[in-house]
Amino acid sequence: MKFNFEKFVGQNVRSEKRITVTKSYSFGFPQKFYNENKIKDYKYVSLFWDKENMAVGLHFTNDEDEKNKFSIIHSQKGYGGSLVARSFFKSYNINPKKYHGRYQWKKIKLENVGTIFVIELKQYPEK
Repeated sequence: MKFNFEKFVGQNVRSEKRITVTKSYSFGFPQKFYNENKIKDYKYVSLFWDKENMAVGLHFTNDEDEKNKFSIIHSQKGYGGSLVARSFFKSYNINPKKYHGRYQWKKIKLENVGTIFVIELKQYPEK
């Protein structure tokens, strides 16, 4: 019998596909989301807010001229990426301690922008 083994290299790696909102005013991009969506190819994120739907839109870009962009922090150890968006949370009075967690996302086309990833915030009960 012939075997075709592949070595498992995912120990201690988060195989999470969702976007994370942290208590420390950040968005996290776990390794699986980061790799599948080629986030390593981007330098910046522009954020959008829909108050009525409590939705955040994230547009990944390399446009140096884009105003109000946030720099992506790329993990040097291959753990994905993140961005600190304190000004975004504070401007819209979003308390990340109430909305932290992992969010399913969807891609949509936003006119005059392109593809954005959308997450709809949910308030979690305080513990």
